[in-house]
Amino acid sequence: MSKTLILKSSILGDYSASGMLTDYFAARLDEPGIKIRDLADVPLPMLDGDGAMALRGGEHLNEQQQALLALSDELVNELKEAERIVIAAPMYNFHVPVQLKAWIDLVCRAGVTFRYTDKGAQGLLENKTAIVITTRGGLHKDTAHDMITPYMRTILGFLGITEVEFVYAEAMGMAEELREQQLDDAKKQLTRLARG
Repeated sequence: MSKTLILKSSILGDYSASGMLTDYFAARLDEPGIKIRDLADVPLPMLDGDGAMALRGGEHLNEQQQALLALSDELVNELKEAERIVIAAPMYNFHVPVQLKAWIDLVCRAGVTFRYTDKGAQGLLENKTAIVITTRGGLHKDTAHDMITPYMRTILGFLGITEVEFVYAEAMGMAEELREQQLDDAKKQLTRLARG
């Protein structure tokens, strides 16, 4: 069973600060079976009407819908098998990349990863922790501009994952000294999380 699932979502490849930080964290884990999925390197399909119907299952799915359902099942199984989920969520135009949103749309499935009760939605993925590594060009933490923190906390909580730690590296587009300080602080936090 894989313990840690790492999701990368930056489109910047080798120039990605969030990618570098997820690699830094992975290198400090002393565990076999780390699963890394790069959502930009192998993009997932965007959910459309046919896809939404596919995720509900049924006997009359066409070939394309069956393939999408199988892909969703694969992503959900990765999530279920992991004890810890590490998500790189760089800020693009004040929100998460579409690559990460595509993954979210394919794993949020009624009756599979959450269910509706008479008291509202209940997440079905319990006893898991999450780390969200979020990089930004400017300074947004604790401001109205930071829509990533509440969004990711809501999505993960919706799935039943309520123990979430955020690692911030801001000012990536600002002065070099500030950028390096932010990266250094993020690495220190990730080192601590890898040991814990």
